[in-house]
Amino acid sequence: MSAINHQFKLIQRPVGMVGRSNFEYTQTPAPEPGEGEFLVKVLYLSLDPAMRGWMNDSKSYIPPVGLGEVMRAVAAGRVIASRHPKFPVGAHVTGLFGVQEYAVSNGKGGVALVDPTLAPLPVYLGTLGMPGMTAYFGLLTVGEFKPEDTVVVSGAAGAVGQVAGQIARIKGGRVIGIAGGPDKCRYVTQELGFDACIDYKHEDVKTVLKTHCPKGVDLYFDNVGGDILDTVLTQLALHARIVICGAISQYNATGPAKGPSNYLSLLVNRATMRGMVVFDHVAQFRNAMQDLAGWMKEGKLKTREDIVTGLENFPEALLKLFRGENTGKLVLKVADA
Repeated sequence: MSAINHQFKLIQRPVGMVGRSNFEYTQTPAPEPGEGEFLVKVLYLSLDPAMRGWMNDSKSYIPPVGLGEVMRAVAAGRVIASRHPKFPVGAHVTGLFGVQEYAVSNGKGGVALVDPTLAPLPVYLGTLGMPGMTAYFGLLTVGEFKPEDTVVVSGAAGAVGQVAGQIARIKGGRVIGIAGGPDKCRYVTQELGFDACIDYKHEDVKTVLKTHCPKGVDLYFDNVGGDILDTVLTQLALHARIVICGAISQYNATGPAKGPSNYLSLLVNRATMRGMVVFDHVAQFRNAMQDLAGWMKEGKLKTREDIVTGLENFPEALLKLFRGENTGKLVLKVADA
């Protein structure tokens, strides 16, 4: 085809905060699908904190993005040319298509067909996508949630946090969010139904945690790491569980990551702290999708997307994550459906 494919390629590994200088904005002719392949026109890109880790040349759960490669990203789009029987022209799909306008795929590696008549495409990048799956399995499987739990969720107004807290509420838990600023805290309590929310920018987290969790924290879903993780460790209940989902406060640090100095609370309270990666649960995604979609249909689970427009704005849009400027799932709109 004659279309031009604009792309962002990683050309320099970030030291500290990521920025436009770490990428090259290039263009190339849109690719043609080969036998058993199809061509996707990217409509929306998912902007996730994990993208910062993918830029580092270090051991992780997934290989780093290579220098000169298109920046890795989950995306949603429409099939516009196909030589694959399961992905016809006109179908809508999600997958790791990268920060670009067009991508060729063979349908492997987590590519999924989605139905935009059931939910808007950005929702498949959030509540019905990887963030929703992360919240679901992080809370219920890794965190071993129990209906009587007092649950604390950091990054409560973000893509994963908003879903994790609502699942805990739906399942009968008492849910305390931690978020930055009064607007986010109002969103968490008034719209998402959390029992309370602590504004870490204007309140003393430890003091307010004691008020809201007088018997201690049974389950902590951690999206931020750093000082907040260390503070929650001081307020654990007996046999508490901590789920390490992310540590966005540490991703752009130029020195060693801040570890928890209060870790002996794990010993005293016979508690556990366990990391989780959503890709470990792929085999159960279908069941999770059914639950999440069902709760949305019943009005029990709400979703919010923070949408920025224009592929050319990718570096600046990504920075919104690390500045805490987004509420809900941050998505970059690349083209009209």
